[in-house]
Amino acid sequence: MNHLMTNEQLLVTVVKLLRENKRNELMLIIDELQPYDIANLYKELPHKLKTRFLFHLDNHLLADVIQEVEDSDLQLEILNKLTIDKKGEVLNLMDNDDLASLLHDLPIEKSESLLAEMKLEESAIVQNIMKYPEETAGRLMTNRFVWIRNTFTVREAVDKLKNFAEYAETINYLYVIDENRRLVGVVSYRDLLLADLNDKIENIMFERVISVSDYTDQEEAARILERYDFLALPVVNEDNVLLGIITFDDMLDVIIREANEDIEKLSASGKAIDFDTKATIAAWRRLPWLVLLLIIGLFSGSIISYFQETLDLVVALAFFMPMISGMTGNTGTQSLAVVVRGLAGQDLNKKAIFHLILREFIVGFIIGVICGILISFIAYFWQGNIYIGLVVGVSLFLTLIIGTLAGTVIPLILYRLKIDPAIASGPLITTLNDIFSLTTYFSIASIFLDKLL
Repeated sequence: MNHLMTNEQLLVTVVKLLRENKRNELMLIIDELQPYDIANLYKELPHKLKTRFLFHLDNHLLADVIQEVEDSDLQLEILNKLTIDKKGEVLNLMDNDDLASLLHDLPIEKSESLLAEMKLEESAIVQNIMKYPEETAGRLMTNRFVWIRNTFTVREAVDKLKNFAEYAETINYLYVIDENRRLVGVVSYRDLLLADLNDKIENIMFERVISVSDYTDQEEAARILERYDFLALPVVNEDNVLLGIITFDDMLDVIIREANEDIEKLSASGKAIDFDTKATIAAWRRLPWLVLLLIIGLFSGSIISYFQETLDLVVALAFFMPMISGMTGNTGTQSLAVVVRGLAGQDLNKKAIFHLILREFIVGFIIGVICGILISFIAYFWQGNIYIGLVVGVSLFLTLIIGTLAGTVIPLILYRLKIDPAIASGPLITTLNDIFSLTTYFSIASIFLDKLL
């Protein structure tokens, strides 16, 4: 019945049951909760009841709960509340990649202490994963999957699947290896159900297996997983020996994390800033970008100062300045978002890059023509001077093309230089486009100055 409760009601009920030591009623509630919900419930419990609450969870559920907690300090807190034996058993049950991620964030002494409490085999696997560079496929893989020999019959494969189904992270695919542990095929759970029990695996397996190297970048692995709509992806070494698999849920975490990093860079907010980040830390992380943009922004002021005489003679020009610079920055940011999103989803060759630049030029041209004509009429009817309309319209037309191309070309240049293109943040593009737009605007105005007076 707990699905009808609000989070507050659930917390109150669990606290009451813990204090009254009503284990059976408590377990009825816990059994209906997902590990994520249990982890959030644990965080909200009074400190003195947390250890008692963990005591009621079995080892498998504890492992799942710890993996759902994103804060390594909180993960460590839960582990420290367990007995030594229970802690070791829970560590053994945790997914290898999640445990490797947790241990990586801990001091070496603490990491080694936790590894020492695990089974030697499990500890060795986790340490091997930790040897891989961050953001590689090897760092994300797990050994909790079912493999079978190519010489197996379907009956033998089904029997092994039954024995290891609880151990494996996924049973959608069974990976086929030869006597040297090289990956030679894959069989789906559906294939086994439809095959005759006496069929040989090598006769029903799919031999063209899509896999990734253990040193493949995690973003490339994510693209492959998305491209083929797989639920898991095998990881092999240079000799095609099967090392582990990457599951869809782990890859989804990567995609979300990479997207958040791109958003942070696009907004020039630096490292991760969330609701819980302290004001001083948030300010410090934002300052480097803002100081850089402040310095670049001084050029905008110098441009206005350089054309001060033009501005003094035709005061009406000042009215259109924010519109010109704002529109240029907006269209540049739009192009930047398109390019960054495209680069995250595919690899670009020279032909694709040329097509993209040409496409964005045409987009800028169309937008520029429409907006330029519109603002020309507005400026003309407002000021009663056709040359004011001409200057504003032509300036907006040109600056929208420039802004669109800047938002396209800058991230592509960074991409070619092997720099994360998301670092060409929105504020940077906007600031540069301010300089381009104001220079263009006042240069055209100076040409027609005698007509504007």
